[in-house]
Amino acid sequence: MTYLHQDWITEGLLDPEYKKYVLLAYMQNVKANFDEKRLYPFLSDLVLHYNNLLAIKDNKKLLYENFPKRISKADFEKLKIKYRTIVEDDRLMEGISEVINFAIEEFKDTLEMGRGIFDHIAKSVAIEPIGIMPLYTYEGYLFIKEYNSNETQVYQYQITVFEKANEKYKAIKTEFLENKKIGIGYSFEKLKADLISQNKSFPNPATYLARAEVKCPVKETLLPITKRLLMRQIGKAA
Repeated sequence: MTYLHQDWITEGLLDPEYKKYVLLAYMQNVKANFDEKRLYPFLSDLVLHYNNLLAIKDNKKLLYENFPKRISKADFEKLKIKYRTIVEDDRLMEGISEVINFAIEEFKDTLEMGRGIFDHIAKSVAIEPIGIMPLYTYEGYLFIKEYNSNETQVYQYQITVFEKANEKYKAIKTEFLENKKIGIGYSFEKLKADLISQNKSFPNPATYLARAEVKCPVKETLLPITKRLLMRQIGKAA
């Protein structure tokens, strides 16, 4: 993956045309991955950069704070370092503002592309419970069956709830366990029974099966989409 640093606008050569070149090279790489239906970490990276750009545009102080600093005076007695901002050229600032506006439109268009792929694949994924479900569903097993494949990936999942700024958030963690072939003589119910027999401390785990009707990479797309859908489904049932 070709990364775009968080402070890409202000680091290195402060030339608007060069910055546009860096951005377009990054976007070309992202779109090439989207063409292959590889969404992550590219989609979340786009969201981060886009939100940063909007924040900088709305608050010019953030733009100045993101520029490199050089030591202008050292106060050894008070152990403080005073900084002077390098940027004092209005024409340069005008060029950087031009880059920000250009970048916002590029990110908006590419985000729409990525979200369209996300929605298309998410609509093709069906999640269903396997066997008897316990009351506690924040921990259990997740089976992911790829499109047109007899192999199923087996994960153990755990949902945690944490508070931040007086608001509750949920996060889901998955651990890959194994690949299993499902077919005549070996069902998803039998797979769940085998997992229970292997882990006696987990006698009646919540178990879900996700079936995809669209071919896409598991690690970069299907798994992260399924995790979001699973959290949404469990949240509604809770």
